[in-house]
Amino acid sequence: MSSPLVITGMGMVSPLGCGVNASWERLLAGRSGVSSITRFDTGELPIKVAGSVPGMESDPEAGFDPDRVADAKERRKMELFSLYAMAAADEALTQANWFPSTDEDRLATATIVGSGIGGFPTITQAQNTLTTRGHRRLSPFTVPAFLANLAAGNVSIRYGLRGPLGCPVTACAAGVQAIGDGMRMIRSGEAEVALVGGAEACIDPLSLASFHAMKALSTEQEAPAKASRPFDQARNGFVMGEGAGLLVIETLAHAEARGATPLAFLSGYGTSADAHHITAGPEDGAGAAAAIRAALRMAGLAPEAIDHINAHATSTPVGDRAEIASLRNAFGDALPGIPISATKSATGHLLGAAGGVESIFSALAAIHGQLPPTLNLEHADEDLSDLDFVAGEAREHRSQHVLCNGFGFGGVNAALIVSKV
Repeated sequence: MSSPLVITGMGMVSPLGCGVNASWERLLAGRSGVSSITRFDTGELPIKVAGSVPGMESDPEAGFDPDRVADAKERRKMELFSLYAMAAADEALTQANWFPSTDEDRLATATIVGSGIGGFPTITQAQNTLTTRGHRRLSPFTVPAFLANLAAGNVSIRYGLRGPLGCPVTACAAGVQAIGDGMRMIRSGEAEVALVGGAEACIDPLSLASFHAMKALSTEQEAPAKASRPFDQARNGFVMGEGAGLLVIETLAHAEARGATPLAFLSGYGTSADAHHITAGPEDGAGAAAAIRAALRMAGLAPEAIDHINAHATSTPVGDRAEIASLRNAFGDALPGIPISATKSATGHLLGAAGGVESIFSALAAIHGQLPPTLNLEHADEDLSDLDFVAGEAREHRSQHVLCNGFGFGGVNAALIVSKV
């Protein structure tokens, strides 16, 4: 029997702060990372709030300091999502104590960092430069900065990771799919270790205006911390977030051979397509349920073995209803007995980075026996009254197996099961 897969390192940059411990402690404490947008003047734009990563000036304890990630010369070549990935990678690799120095180990290390959009602000800024100042004023680093795979590329270059390099660009399922891709590469023998997850940073006037045109974003202005309300009757759209979540994964045998500490098992993964609609899943949730069932099969688990669910739950009525339909489809009568959290209530929706960050939250729930709260869930939809939402406050709960979902535009679905060691 092949050795199980384990997580040996975790790194995070989130709207709750930089670092896994800071983000987790603030999540459990019920703090929100959603705030008024100050990075640019929102002007007449009706979207005024976002899950922005705090800087050192507003959060000396856990703010993001780009100077610690790269010098000014390097930063001219990188977009913010790459910098977030670099910071998360450093934390994850440090915890795993994996800094390969031999050709053999470097070639055996994969780097798979998904992103939904990549360097979107660079694209909009470049278009503005082209329009107002002409093509001669464009930076030669424009293309390398915005390419979605450059988060993975920059991390690979910095640490000399010469194994498979990849970037699922599968909307909001990208982070979970990156983890699944890394799992498959290790199982197939293409890699022995993989740095996997997602990175995103597209809080930008054009991206916000575009999602607003779809009526997808919350228009809350007065109370930013109340804007993200998964499953709540008063929700009116998702909140754009940003950040990065990366894991170091390997087989248990490989971890033990080098003296690394297994943090959690990666027990199961599944992915599927709705083949239904570009933005909405089928009413019965069949597509997402197929991904969940595939993850359960890989893990060798019955539905009732799942102890906790970290839902994708973006805070849009259509998305939330579709996910609940998929959970009812996959779990049947077992669903009411499984506590459900929606951590996007505290972070906003990190798009392609969501799966990386929420997989870490799922692992921590299993490791520490604590379930993160769903903020702002005051009046759940009436047809959800039978379900056990972790609302308002964190809860002590032993979890052996935790499900983490990621669904995206185009009908892409991904599900990951993380288990306690």
